[in-house]
Amino acid sequence: MPCWCSPAESAHVSSALLQRSGFRTSGKSADPRVSWILLTNDDGIDSPALAPFARALSDLGTVRVVVPDRERSWVGKAITRFDPIRVEKVGLDGGEAWTCTGFPADAVQIGIHELFDEPPSLVVSGINVGYNHGAAFLMSSGTIGAAVEGWVSGVPSIAVSTGGTGDWSTWKRKVHEREALFEWERLSNVATSLVDEARRSGLLDLADVVTINLPFETTIDTPRRVTTVARVGYDRLFSEQGDGIYTHDFGGGFVEFDGIDGSDLATARKGYVSITPLRMPAASTVPDDVRARLER
Repeated sequence: MPCWCSPAESAHVSSALLQRSGFRTSGKSADPRVSWILLTNDDGIDSPALAPFARALSDLGTVRVVVPDRERSWVGKAITRFDPIRVEKVGLDGGEAWTCTGFPADAVQIGIHELFDEPPSLVVSGINVGYNHGAAFLMSSGTIGAAVEGWVSGVPSIAVSTGGTGDWSTWKRKVHEREALFEWERLSNVATSLVDEARRSGLLDLADVVTINLPFETTIDTPRRVTTVARVGYDRLFSEQGDGIYTHDFGGGFVEFDGIDGSDLATARKGYVSITPLRMPAASTVPDDVRARLER
């Protein structure tokens, strides 16, 4: 079956990158139970993280890339219902990938069930340009939605996102510049180590989806914390352009519903890596007196 890199090329390239970032690797698959990894990214085929992350993940096993053909952020776990989806094989930095005209969850669904002879052992979504911490962003994120789609299909899934400090537009422009390639390679190697640790530690057996948020400057020495999800919302998302036209224009504000200590958001604000295991669905505990009024 076609893959993003041949096994020999994968081991050679990713071993060199990992060693350059301070990791030690044998160049062999980290776990014989990994048949292959499905990688997607809601930032689409042009994501600056896509090729570096595919190279790094190939140290864990064969990687196949299936992504939207353009950026599909803020779409959650949307699935295309009425429009046909076109899938095309394209080149990706010397390897190959499949693009689809649908959403990130469509890419995962098609990648698991349609394109290949066997399902993946693992779905990895990311690295997203921008943090996905806090409940409001977690539920809105195409990155998280793609990982949830993997879980729906019975495949262990991990979402990875990165963010910076200061002005969002300035940071986003900087990480898309060609000069940022080595930084993406470094971050991809660290993220791959975290993906491998999530598998080896047994965390994936305790969660349906694991979401990881890394500061863009993360190294192997950056502190890491296992966290909860911050209960936060956001303010307005749209601005009026006139004549009944509104465009997406997130103002950047958080609405904190309760304390965020120990959460993914609080951890990111400290400049640490947050590793958050998610269970779905999560139902709240109902006191007996409330239950008695509702049940018959």
